[in-house]
Amino acid sequence: MTFQEAKARHAKLVEEIRKHDYHYYVLAKPLISDHEYDKLYRELIELEKKFPELITPDSPTQRVGGAPLPEFKPHQHAVPMLSLDNTYSEAEVNEFINRVRRMLPGEKLEWVVEPKIDGVAVTLRYENGRLAVGATRGDGFTGDDITANLKTIRSVPLVLHGDLDAVPTVLEVRGEVYMTRQGFERLNAERKAAGEELFANPRNAAAGSLKLLDPREVANRPLDIVLYGLGQVAGERPKSKVPSTQLELLDWLKSLGFKTPERAWFCKSEAELFDAIAELDKVRRNFPYETDGAVIKLNSFDQQRRLGATAKAPRWAIAYKYAAEQAQTKLKGITVQVGRTGTLTPVAELEPVFLAGSTISRATLHNEDYIREKDIRIGDTVIIEKAGEVIPAVVGVVLEKRTGNETVFKFPKTCPECGSKVVKEQTADATEGAAWRCPNPDCPAQIRGRIEHWCSRGAMDIEGAGEVLVAQLVKTGLVRDVADLYNLKLEQVAALERMGEKSARNFLDSVEASKQRDMWRVLYGLGILHVGAGVAKTLARHFATLDDVLNASAEELTRVEDVGSVIANSIVHWRNQERNKKLIEKLRQAGINFKSSLYSARPAVGPFAGKTFVLTGTLSSMTREEATAKIESLGGKVASSVSKKTDFVVAGADPGSKLDKARQLGVKVINESEFLKMCQT
Repeated sequence: MTFQEAKARHAKLVEEIRKHDYHYYVLAKPLISDHEYDKLYRELIELEKKFPELITPDSPTQRVGGAPLPEFKPHQHAVPMLSLDNTYSEAEVNEFINRVRRMLPGEKLEWVVEPKIDGVAVTLRYENGRLAVGATRGDGFTGDDITANLKTIRSVPLVLHGDLDAVPTVLEVRGEVYMTRQGFERLNAERKAAGEELFANPRNAAAGSLKLLDPREVANRPLDIVLYGLGQVAGERPKSKVPSTQLELLDWLKSLGFKTPERAWFCKSEAELFDAIAELDKVRRNFPYETDGAVIKLNSFDQQRRLGATAKAPRWAIAYKYAAEQAQTKLKGITVQVGRTGTLTPVAELEPVFLAGSTISRATLHNEDYIREKDIRIGDTVIIEKAGEVIPAVVGVVLEKRTGNETVFKFPKTCPECGSKVVKEQTADATEGAAWRCPNPDCPAQIRGRIEHWCSRGAMDIEGAGEVLVAQLVKTGLVRDVADLYNLKLEQVAALERMGEKSARNFLDSVEASKQRDMWRVLYGLGILHVGAGVAKTLARHFATLDDVLNASAEELTRVEDVGSVIANSIVHWRNQERNKKLIEKLRQAGINFKSSLYSARPAVGPFAGKTFVLTGTLSSMTREEATAKIESLGGKVASSVSKKTDFVVAGADPGSKLDKARQLGVKVINESEFLKMCQT
């Protein structure tokens, strides 16, 4: 490979890994499996080994993936929260051990093996024995302050157990928040019944739960935590004694009231270490949480300190990841489903095969580009994978079993439901490519999807409106849009197949009751592209009525927190369509509630009311916390990142990248003197 070829491949890998980091760490919606991600990451590492001049400070290999979200206050870690280097190879584990041996020549090496919990890394900071801050890892140096959410996890001690005089003044404990397998299945069942998008796996569900802004909602999620490490430890007391080994730490954490890993293996040799890895693989399915590997750590903290860390990972630990569970089966055919927004999704029809505790007969194929990229053909022997996924995925083809009689799948050019010519549209996130969509709003599949969504528990919560009933209502022509539900007569519904008078009456009673649902449910139920339940609630807090939301300009909508240009433009586009204007009037005539109970008029108070500030650099006259308090006391708001919604960036000494971002966006930048003058006016 020439340098120019390597440079081009490096740029492509960096771009792809950044995209996946964003979807995994920020959106909590992974696009690929961990195994596929690790292959990309390892290729980047190997490329930079061969061409060191390609390494840049912002390469994914030089940092921990992820970024703080703007919804929470940033929390700077006193001790960085690094991730672990991963391997799927026993040979590379041996290389790791030999590397440690070379760095600690002649020293006795002892190891601890722990389960690698598939959760969300967090830190808990205790001051004088009491929980002060709980935060996510974020980018490893700055995370999100999610203290209120972590407090809802019952196994997190708010006050440490035992004699607090024996605990350092500041103690940071680190571990993983996870969702139990049973809790995950129950949560997804509830979301399916409510017509909400399902979580991909327990880790995805845990990450999504921790990002909720309402701790009351978090309290209803089946989250738990396991602690296994230390961050900052400061303020030694006469009676305090911090452990000197990893095994002692686990026992100490237990004594303080923390949950620790189900099992930990103490190993004095490489043979014992590999035996522990093998034993963990046999017993890990009995744990209440998902595990995807074994974490190997040097037991001695003194040796850990002397080995130190790279920019990304400690040199004294590594994660050995088990291969995802896979199976091979025959691809019998590919069907195409049409969603309520018209998106066409290919689904693999498989010869049933048992995998990860269940029999699989269908698997996702994502989109047309995915089928082409993987060269998946009807009749192929395919590899399916289910590593905690709700819907298993086809991840590859067994080419050596290809006979030549397989059929290349041609994506339909017309909608399989209504026959309309389909169009290819760019998704909201350009990095995800394009999707085929049926443009016909009268497509029966879209009508059914819109009505099912409107009736779902998460929207208008109309009981009895399952797929079978909705299909009959659409097929008979009784219902063409959601407003038609409110014109149904008892005799019409009772005459449908499998519907007696009692069932029909119960259904219509629920339809009638839905008229009083809160405005955010109505907005969510309309099925506007990109407007989920969370966005609907946010808008309902900002606008008093549904009319106010729909009459707002895109600029007004984007002033609302969590509402970007994609969502705003989607709302404006929806409301401008004549059929939707008529639908809103039909709903108004039906007596649907358009008022929001979440709305509360907050009069602007103070000279900074309605203004958003971002702080960067060091201020000489006050700390960042004091500056934040000053801004908030004058009615303003402090954000952690710069956007078009930012009014002022206050730049102190040694400002960071936020200053560059402000200049790019044309946001007004003021110095400390100007800021203090504004505070006095």
